[in-house]
Amino acid sequence: MINFIIVTHGEFGAYLMEAAESIVGRQEQGVRVISISARVAVAELRERVRRALAELGGRDGLVLFTDMPGGTPSNLAFPLLKDAPGAEMVTGVNLGMLVSAFSHRGDLALPQLVEKAIADGQKSIYDVRRRFLARVG
Repeated sequence: MINFIIVTHGEFGAYLMEAAESIVGRQEQGVRVISISARVAVAELRERVRRALAELGGRDGLVLFTDMPGGTPSNLAFPLLKDAPGAEMVTGVNLGMLVSAFSHRGDLALPQLVEKAIADGQKSIYDVRRRFLARVG
């Protein structure tokens, strides 16, 4: 089964995980949330990410989700990927992406899971007025 690390500003990742689990069911193992806070030293946050990568990396692979490219979570995590074989990183995590990843972590290989999670996350983003209300008139 593919494992996940969710690294976000504040408690955003914990709330995303809670919401995703309410839809697809509890993820009993192989998922870690790391909250980035200005109250914790950068070296300590980097160590938490490094430790999570070491503990959750495995035969089936690992996806590290961050909330936005160029943000502190991504900037802390990205340099650590070079020492984490079988790990991928996806930025811009949203609820649709996480629900998809949780739903398919046991039946897709790592490259296909990453591709599906990204596609499903993108499908959940659109302008409601343009997509639905323009058709009604």
